[in-house]
Amino acid sequence: MSMLFPKKVKFRKSFTFRRNPNKVRIATRGIELSFGSFGLKAMSEARVRSNQLESARKVISRTLGKTGKVWIRVFPDKPFTKKPPEVKMGKGKGDPVGYEVEVLPGRIMFEIDGIEEVMAREALRKAGTKLPLKTKVVARNVH
Repeated sequence: MSMLFPKKVKFRKSFTFRRNPNKVRIATRGIELSFGSFGLKAMSEARVRSNQLESARKVISRTLGKTGKVWIRVFPDKPFTKKPPEVKMGKGKGDPVGYEVEVLPGRIMFEIDGIEEVMAREALRKAGTKLPLKTKVVARNVH
């Protein structure tokens, strides 16, 4: 039950960056399979929280069983805040409640290996349903 979060952060609260919704941002790093034979690629943009990543990881490891290996290619290192329920507007920013990672389209989020293709694709498909973005299962090019 170990959720991902950093040991230490430089600042308790992070900025919520303003961004142009008409500008399509695409990942430039972490876009190719590096470790496993199959991967889960993000096809849309989202902020993924640590509990969502953990939920997806559990689904993958449950489907894989004792065989196979999983790599998580993203790490939630950005704190997000939340104000308590029924609090009036103003009075500053809320308290940090968890950590998230900003995922851009094209980013490989999970990689798996040591399992046959049908099982691998199913495991990653199930994991994708746990995440707040559109995903696609990708395989390594075999020459």
